[in-house]
Amino acid sequence: MRRFISMRTVFLASLFFLVPAASRAQISVGVSVRVGPPALPVYEQPPCPVEGYLWTPGYWAYGDDGYYWVPGVWVSPPRVGVLWTPGYWAWNEGMYVFHAGYWGPHVGFYGGVNYGFGYGGVGFVGGEWRRGRFAYNTAVVNVNTTVIHNTYVNRTVIVNNRTANRTSFSGGPGGIAARPTTQEKSASRESHFHPTAMQVSHQHLASTNRANFASENHGKPATAAMSRVNERKANQQARIANGVKSGQLTPRETAHFENREANINREVRNDRGANGGRLTPREREQVNHQQNNTSSQIYDDKHNARTDRQEHAQNEHPHR
Repeated sequence: MRRFISMRTVFLASLFFLVPAASRAQISVGVSVRVGPPALPVYEQPPCPVEGYLWTPGYWAYGDDGYYWVPGVWVSPPRVGVLWTPGYWAWNEGMYVFHAGYWGPHVGFYGGVNYGFGYGGVGFVGGEWRRGRFAYNTAVVNVNTTVIHNTYVNRTVIVNNRTANRTSFSGGPGGIAARPTTQEKSASRESHFHPTAMQVSHQHLASTNRANFASENHGKPATAAMSRVNERKANQQARIANGVKSGQLTPRETAHFENREANINREVRNDRGANGGRLTPREREQVNHQQNNTSSQIYDDKHNARTDRQEHAQNEHPHR
C-alpha cells in the first residue's frame, strides 16, 4: 500500500493552521491511499464510565506501515452541546481519502458508514443534550444506570450494532452508496471543533501498538474498544482472561503475562506515590512502551497453536 499526498492536500494542510480552532474541522485534511480499509470489526461497546462522556466509534487509520485500528472509546466533549461526527474513508478518483471527524452542534455526513451504537450511517440516535446535560438512549448505547441516571429509552430507532454490512468506506467499488442529506449539508456549514487532545493522543497510542495493525491482526483487533483513553490495564487483563478461556494461552504463558502486568502496575503505583499521584511524561511513555510489548506478545502467544500443542504434550508425558 502506497500513500499519496496530493498538492491539494498540502495546500489544505497549510490552511489548517491559519483558521480558528472552531473552524478547522470544516477542512478535510487527510492522506490518500490506493488500497481501501478493511471491514469494520464486530465488537461489544464498553459501558460509559462517566456521565457526560460521548461515544466515538472505532475506525481504521493509516500510517507508514499500513492500516491500523483506533479503538472505539468514550471521551469528554470539548464543550456542552456538541456532538461527534465520525471520520470516514471515501473513494475519490482512484484513491481512498480520509475525512477527519469533528465536534459540532449537529452530526454531519460520515459516508453512510454504519459504525453502530447510535451511528447507523445517518445522524446519531444514542442520546441527546437536555438542559446542559447529556441524556443516553439505553436502547442503543451501553450505560450502567446504577451510576448514570440521565437516561431514556427510545426503541423506535433502528439499532444494528452487528450489521452484516461492515464496509468501512464510502463510494467506489464495493463501497457504500451515500450522499449527504439536507440536514447533513447544513451541519457541514456550522462552526466545528477539531478532535480533542485526548482523541489525538488515543490515535497516536493506537499507532504505536503493532497488534492494532491489519497486517498483524488480519482485520480483527484484539482490543477493539475501550472505556477510557489509555485504559490499558483492564484491556490487557481482559485479553489474558479471554486467552485462558479459549485455550489459546497455556498456564505458563498466562502466569508470565500476569507477572508482567503485576510488575507494570507496581511500577505505576511507585511512580505515582513519588510524584503526588501523577506520572511524568517520561514515565507515562515508558508504561505505554511496556504495555505495547506485552500486547504484542499476548497476540503472538494466542496464535502459536503449534508451540502450545508441544507444551501440552510435554506436560501430559513428562518422561518421554
